[in-house]
Amino acid sequence: MIPTHISDDIRARLRAAEEEHDVKVLLAVESGSRAWGFASPNSDYDARFIYVHRRDWYLSVGLEEQRDVIEYPIVDDIDINGWDLRKALRLFWKSNPAFVEWIQSPIIYRDEGSFAPTVRAMLTEVYSCQKGIYHYRSMAKTNYRGYLRAEMVPLKKYFYVLRPLLAVRWLEAYGTAAPIEFNKLLALVSDDRPLIKAIEDLLEIKRGAPEMGLSPQIKPIHAFIERELERLEQLAPERPDRGEVVSGLSRLFRRVVDETWDGQHALA
Repeated sequence: MIPTHISDDIRARLRAAEEEHDVKVLLAVESGSRAWGFASPNSDYDARFIYVHRRDWYLSVGLEEQRDVIEYPIVDDIDINGWDLRKALRLFWKSNPAFVEWIQSPIIYRDEGSFAPTVRAMLTEVYSCQKGIYHYRSMAKTNYRGYLRAEMVPLKKYFYVLRPLLAVRWLEAYGTAAPIEFNKLLALVSDDRPLIKAIEDLLEIKRGAPEMGLSPQIKPIHAFIERELERLEQLAPERPDRGEVVSGLSRLFRRVVDETWDGQHALA
């Protein structure tokens, strides 16, 4: 998990961001390899957050021109940035994979008000499994073609192909957003003992080594990847109408703005 001094530092930076930008942080989580469960000892801490401005910030003729992200440079291996509430909900409406993974992160630094519980409850209604399949298939294909077709391959890139391929299997099997924890996805191939053994050995190396370097292809993993990519190449995900969800997201947006700043004066 996250060392106490790191989580304390991240929470302090979140409070500083609130003061600097006059916003309230609704949700802050760890994303990336530490949340996925295969971080190396020197992996960055990827803190991501959703924040809300005061009501009057949104009541502006120039709303579309206003900056809706907060970003900071990486300091002491901590990479921290966030999205405005309105931006986040618009991306949720489009089944944005980053947002969907953030709200499912098992490592939470801040969770305020009704925002996070509500969007998690709405996940089944809003999220498009078809879009998820398309995204993860593309991610797996891109990383495979970019890194894993040579005789000597960067071992850590196996995880950036395996995780999306297993996420596709989850979407196909359960019709719900895939969990982000790699160990939960591995249950989908638990009957393939040579594959599981090869992945577990690779996980042990990655969790203990700052840099995995190049190595010959790992045959059980490589064979699985090539089979899955070939299978998915024939897949043509449908894009059915998921019904009207914008009104529900708009209600959530207004409620969160109101409850966050209730009793406080709007900006003049």
